Amino acid sequence: MSRSVGVVLPAYRPDVSQLGTYITDIQNALTPETVVVELDAPRDGVPAKLASLSVDVETVPYRRGKGAAITAGFERLDTDVLAFADADGSTPVASLDEVLDPVRSRRADLAVGSRRHPDAEVASHQTFARRFLGDGFAWLAGQLLDASLYDYQCGAKAIDATAWERVRDHLYEPGFAWDVELIAIAAALDQRIEEVPIAWEDQPGSTVSPIRTSIDLFQALLTARHRSKQLRNDSFHTALAEHLDEPTALVEKDR
Repeated sequence: MSRSVGVVLPAYRPDVSQLGTYITDIQNALTPETVVVELDAPRDGVPAKLASLSVDVETVPYRRGKGAAITAGFERLDTDVLAFADADGSTPVASLDEVLDPVRSRRADLAVGSRRHPDAEVASHQTFARRFLGDGFAWLAGQLLDASLYDYQCGAKAIDATAWERVRDHLYEPGFAWDVELIAIAAALDQRIEEVPIAWEDQPGSTVSPIRTSIDLFQALLTARHRSKQLRNDSFHTALAEHLDEPTALVEKDR
């Protein structure tokens, strides 16, 4: 029996033509039950243009961050498999289909697209600085987290709906660090994680500042490690948590 699929596309000031083409390709190739565009700070006319493509368009007048947008989108889905991809189309639809496969087939609870996997096909590379910082972050995350992967930040992932119910209350990061937090929490809960090599092409016009984002990611990595250790009842991190303010989970903020 086939499993239903929902796809979330978090978007901030997207190229509407590019996003429209990507949505159409997803609909034609993957036939998902639902496609949701989580649109932050939209420009005039953009929501209507996207809605004409027969997708659900959810807008907020400010920039929430990637993690908050994906979380809100996942909470709207009522499908067996929940997936997201970056709105710039860096992950081709054929690769997104491959990311979905381990979860659709129940082989994994969480599937993680990977640009850094030895079998990945990278059509064009990031700048040296971004690639260097990304490689360094991936290495450090592999040392600190229970999940040892080549790539933690690729913008294509899929998760089983039941697995999502288990991790959702433990996600706090509203921005780009959400990906690594999701992986850290899933690993701490002993969920099955499969890394999937993808074809990938860097898109120009990124809204990400390499240095600032790297600093934010490092801080978030330490926090994700702390929370994952708490879930494993590590005595040190449990004691440490008693002296820290308890943040509000993203699913609680969205209510």
